[in-house]
Amino acid sequence: MRSTKAEIVLAAERLFALHGIDGVSLRQIGVEAGAGNNSAVQYHFGSKDRLIDAIIEYRLPALHARRTQLLERRRAGDLRGLLMCQALAILEQGEQPGSHYLGFIATLRQQGHQELLDRLPEEVRASLHDFHHRLGAHLPHLPEHLRAHRLARAMTLIVQTAADRERARAMGRAVPPFALELADLVDSLVGSLLATPSPESLTPLAEDEATGVAWPPFI
Repeated sequence: MRSTKAEIVLAAERLFALHGIDGVSLRQIGVEAGAGNNSAVQYHFGSKDRLIDAIIEYRLPALHARRTQLLERRRAGDLRGLLMCQALAILEQGEQPGSHYLGFIATLRQQGHQELLDRLPEEVRASLHDFHHRLGAHLPHLPEHLRAHRLARAMTLIVQTAADRERARAMGRAVPPFALELADLVDSLVGSLLATPSPESLTPLAEDEATGVAWPPFI
């Protein structure tokens, strides 16, 4: 039997994924969680930001451990192998019964709450940094800014694909077989990352570098 705090965390994850961060009140979350006291969410978490942190803390350790396990087990060193480990870990999370985590993360990104994803444990941040560095080492044909941009887009596509699949399964809609979804996603990622940049990409890139325009970081 889950604790009241765990029920609140899962209820918040579900409601945030469905209605957005700003479209849900702490009171609604308490009702969804079945908390008898309307102020239960406030009592346990204090604020919406702290509750968002709690959702990430609830899900992230297992997700992080699974990706680490896959990287060690598969001894992934090539670009496809690295991407396969990342995509497999994230897609697997969306297959778990009752999971709305990928929809929640996608909502955070879409609604401009990226800064909340930046408050990750140092161990996780270091691991992600190392992983991104390993990916980038396979893309020497790309200028640094374009490489960061493509990797950010690749990570976003993995999350969004998993979120769409997670949402469809929750609604009882048919989804492609898991193996097909995974393989096709990785094929798409490898193709886009290895594509030779066109002059149409390189010209505005040079202009951004010259004017010091900062490209968004990625996680």
